[in-house]
Formats: sequence, C-alpha cells, structure tokens
Amino acid sequence: MPNHQIDPNKWIDNYADYLFNYTITRVNDREIAKDLVQDTFFAGLKSMKNFKGEASERTWLISILKRKIIDYYRKINSNKGKAEVRMNYSSDENEGDWLEERVADPFDKTAEDVMENSELEDAIYNCLSKLPEKQAQVFKMKTILNHETEAICNELNITASNLWVIIHRARVAMASCMEETWFKK
Repeated sequence: MPNHQIDPNKWIDNYADYLFNYTITRVNDREIAKDLVQDTFFAGLKSMKNFKGEASERTWLISILKRKIIDYYRKINSNKGKAEVRMNYSSDENEGDWLEERVADPFDKTAEDVMENSELEDAIYNCLSKLPEKQAQVFKMKTILNHETEAICNELNITASNLWVIIHRARVAMASCMEETWFKK
C-alpha cells in the first residue's frame, strides 16, 4: 500500500490551477471558485494530521474540495442555511429513514419543505437507478445505510481500495446527475 506524503509548500504550484478548473466547472463563478479552492487549502492545512498517506496528495485535496462544493450548494439551496435530506429506504433486511443533517426544529416544516424533500428523494433515487448495479449497491450501503467499510467489503467480496474506487465513481456520477436534475431547477 503506497504511503504518500504531503507538502503544503507546493500545493499552490502543483494543484491550484487543477483545483480551480475542477471547481469552476461546478460553480460557474470565478470568485466563488477561488474562495472554495482557498478554503480547501486552509482545511487541508488544518487537517494535515489526518492525512494517512493512502491516497495521493491531489486526491486528498480533491476530496476536501468536493465537501466544500457540497457545503456551498447546501448553503445556497437551503432555508435558514441548513438542509435536511431525508430518504425512506427499504430492503430485504432493513427499512427506515436516512438523515443527512437535521434542521434545528424538525417539526417546523411547511408543505413546501415537505414537497421539496420528497422531490429531492425522488431525484436521488432516480440518479441512483442510473448507476451500474454494483455502484448503486455500494453507494446505497455506504452512504444511505451507513454500513461499515469492512462489512461492505466482506459482503461483496471486494477490497477496501476497490470499494473506494467504486464509491468515488458512484459519487461523481450521482453529483453529476443531481446537478442536471435537481440543482438546475
């Protein structure tokens, strides 16, 4: 297993342009893209101790940047700066509720909030149905059902690195699909 190292002194030279180009295609605003890249570098500096060397420095920074982009969209698309994504799920073994983030008062919902939540759930499941079967299965197990990595690997007979490749591809496809079907409303 590779043991990558990080060197923040080279981040701007090595990754700023790449991260900016990645971001500008997702937010379509140069100033916001610059801010998100800057926030990514800052978050990377703050969390350097968490870097395990399992991924390349660029991959690690991209994962931080993706979170920043998601947070940006969550903030601009939510009421009162908070978003709640609730999905009902049902499978052979489990059923229940998946909650991404809880709003301060979950009972303070308007009919519009409930309808929007339902539309978002439909959009997520629509995008999930477009994924290849294994990607959809891994995404659902990891992201919606919150299964542990080891349990997913054992059940599907895959390695942890294979799981992360599959989940990465699924997340990229889901983000692209959601951008087309949900964020452009």
